[in-house]
Amino acid sequence: MQWKRRLAIGVLSLGILVGCATTGEQMATKEKSLYDRLGGKPAITAVVDDFVARVAADRRINRFFANTDVPSFKAKLVDQICEASGGPCKYTGKDMKAAHAGMGITDADFNALVEDLVATLDKFKVPEKEKGELLGALGPMKKDIVTR
Repeated sequence: MQWKRRLAIGVLSLGILVGCATTGEQMATKEKSLYDRLGGKPAITAVVDDFVARVAADRRINRFFANTDVPSFKAKLVDQICEASGGPCKYTGKDMKAAHAGMGITDADFNALVEDLVATLDKFKVPEKEKGELLGALGPMKKDIVTR
């Protein structure tokens, strides 16, 4: 009877050790969030500042932003990217369909915006992996933005 108890304790101890080792290994190899890899809110804010300036200078699409409250737009865009990348922010603006209703945005318009974003990300030397993840997180919004 004593040996069964010792065997049970031994098996239980081994299970706990293996579990702890696996958890520790998983924690050591667990990747940081995209938000953290991008540099957090300060880096996202810098990217948004450059991106909005780039869009404002882009004759292909700047007409869509002619009547925009730029400070509010920037703040909401920072929150949107922050949230989409796994950060602590919460986007509180309109959903994309409502925000772009009646604007008549085409694929070409959307692609011009993406080109501007990619140029900004390249300027800040955002690595390809993070750039791809960010574009992948934002890309699904296209269906609610492009209406023509």
